[in-house]
Amino acid sequence: MTKALLVIDVQKLLFENGNPPHEAHAVIDRINSLSQQARDSDMPVIFIQHEQESTPIARDSDGWQLATGLVAEEDDFRVGKSTPDSFNGTGLKSLLDELDVTELVICGYASEFCVDTTVRRALALGYPVTLVTDAHTTANKPHLDAASIIAHHNATLCSIKSFGVVATGVSTNDWLAE
Repeated sequence: MTKALLVIDVQKLLFENGNPPHEAHAVIDRINSLSQQARDSDMPVIFIQHEQESTPIARDSDGWQLATGLVAEEDDFRVGKSTPDSFNGTGLKSLLDELDVTELVICGYASEFCVDTTVRRALALGYPVTLVTDAHTTANKPHLDAASIIAHHNATLCSIKSFGVVATGVSTNDWLAE
């Protein structure tokens, strides 16, 4: 089974604003550890970047850039998207097919939107998913704090059984120890 690491929407506009994500710096550090381990294991690292024309997150704008401190290397892959679904209208599925990827490791931003939607879509497409439970995040919302949103999605996504493949939640340390 060939795995790929998907890093979703860890971008300046989303991490460096007046309402930063929960544990933003720690999450970036964890993602950097995951990415380095993936590279050391010849696992593809794919950065997914949200983009929307004529907005502060337009492709190549400052807000679109990867968040400060997030390490990307020349051999890593980039996929742009314009919806919460990293597969919808993007070349992600084709890239995964080209790389013979059959399983995904997912982390990034935002737990309740892009991470959730991408995990569900990956399962629907038949990809077993490892959800790194402490390497995805979101910001506090008026109705619920970020830590509760993250905990809810860790429990919910890892409870879905109807696709025939499942999402398994692991911490960064447990994944690095594998």
